[in-house]
Amino acid sequence: MSRLSAEQYLDGIRKGNKIILARAITLIESTLPSDQDLAARVLESVYPYSGKSMRLGITGVPGVGKSTFIEAFGMLLIGQGHKVAVLSIDPSSVIGKGSILGDKTRMDRLSKAAMAYVRPSPSAGHLGGTSQHTREVILLCEAAGFDFVIVETVGVGQSETVVDQMVDFFLLLMLAGAGDELQGIKRGIMELAHAIVINKADGDNKSASLRAKSEYETALHWLPPRQQGWHTPVLLASSIEGSGLQELIDLLSQFVQNSRSQGFFEQRRREQEHFWFQQLVELELRLWLAGKKEISDWLKSAQQQLIQEPSIFYAIRQELRNKLASL
Repeated sequence: MSRLSAEQYLDGIRKGNKIILARAITLIESTLPSDQDLAARVLESVYPYSGKSMRLGITGVPGVGKSTFIEAFGMLLIGQGHKVAVLSIDPSSVIGKGSILGDKTRMDRLSKAAMAYVRPSPSAGHLGGTSQHTREVILLCEAAGFDFVIVETVGVGQSETVVDQMVDFFLLLMLAGAGDELQGIKRGIMELAHAIVINKADGDNKSASLRAKSEYETALHWLPPRQQGWHTPVLLASSIEGSGLQELIDLLSQFVQNSRSQGFFEQRRREQEHFWFQQLVELELRLWLAGKKEISDWLKSAQQQLIQEPSIFYAIRQELRNKLASL
């Protein structure tokens, strides 16, 4: 397959060509040095056309029904004329580094829809519930005309909050009938949520879902508000029945209107840009240091010393500081 130029990538992405979009994502996810310069040019060229979507992060423990929920929600959005991109982050194989679950197989209808694009990406050990390049993939999808970009994270945990730094609205899916210990839910993740949805609220589970809704509303009463003027609501939903999904769309519209009127929407985007600039600086510094043979050799030696004598940890740290100061 011939190598495309940055201009060809931009042209294809702007025309909504999913094949070229997929190739662009593969390009920016590549670790090959020969691809990195081209990837940077592609991202620079698409940036002016990005930023016009509703960025929605969805998290929840495995088993809560994230993929089924997203497919039903995405199909409803498409039916209302929206273009929907789903960036589904899968846990990685330790051996092959690829996605273990493969969400395209779990979102069959959505992945085949003309107005949708589903992209599974391996987390590759990256913390935060996302892959290393999720933010850049969001920009590419926006430039391709997708006005709803949904990021499905690996699951809920202590490190599952980085997604909050790349989306406008953070949604937490919960289940009725399971305690916090079973769901792995912590106060921190609830504080981040702009809304909580009790999923699978159908059939025999409906009454339990209503009780759970009341319990979470009580718990949220004691937590600080996620955003000034915004009270985190608790909704009930069923992907099977399709209930609660339109209510979520209406809620998102209300949230955007509320946030924009008070200036929070743009402010949050600016703060996120600042966060990712810091991440970029740290990444580039790590790469630069890794290219310094003197430092990389010293690090290997220091690691061996620490294995043999852990007590010298702080002495090693001071030695590292001295070496960095001399660069």
